[in-house]
Amino acid sequence: MQIYWTPIQQVVQEARDTYTFKLELPGGFTWEEGAHTHFALEGFNQGDKPNRTLIRHMSISTLPHEGAIGITTRVKPECSTFKSMLRDMKIGDKVAIFKTYSNVPLKREGKNVYLLSSGVGIATFRPLVLAYSANREGVPHLHSLNVDSSQQYLFSDVFESTDTFTSEFVDSRPVYYEKVETLASDQDGLFYVVGSDDFLHETIATLRQNGVTPDQIMLDKHDFQFEDFLKA
Repeated sequence: MQIYWTPIQQVVQEARDTYTFKLELPGGFTWEEGAHTHFALEGFNQGDKPNRTLIRHMSISTLPHEGAIGITTRVKPECSTFKSMLRDMKIGDKVAIFKTYSNVPLKREGKNVYLLSSGVGIATFRPLVLAYSANREGVPHLHSLNVDSSQQYLFSDVFESTDTFTSEFVDSRPVYYEKVETLASDQDGLFYVVGSDDFLHETIATLRQNGVTPDQIMLDKHDFQFEDFLKA
């Protein structure tokens, strides 16, 4: 396993308590849209076993051509040890990234794609929208639906509707699920879902109840985890 230790280049505040940590791009490191990585702080690999309190599974919110690895996350005043340490880090401090992989690249199968997310989960979809904007081949229409009760919607510059890309932001779960039911009427569409486990369970249940099949649902999960969500 290769571990890349790379410095923080910039910290961008996206909304209240939400930040993107932009990391220097190491030589030879690359990824595709929808990628996640293991993001770790100094000391995580000291000792016989990894210190899992210093490791998080994070989506990469940028693409390689942007010249930085973007990690977007919420850091609230009352937070975990990991988030507290991250908040106190300075420009130039190094973090580790390893085990980078994409479970949810943009499928170009001639089907409409629906991106369903909650809160900061929309960061996973930012690279998919950028990839689509650069090349629309194989995706007739792309639609994003994000629910966030804070109403501080992220990446509004990227999630701006065009002729072939539409974007909706809502501030309540009931409204969100009503819209999911409407979107599910596209019985040939592909539905990408990112958010908390509860959000995934409820969204998948809504999709399945409205005729969407398991092979139409994409999750940022390993295969064995995916099966568990479908059974729930």
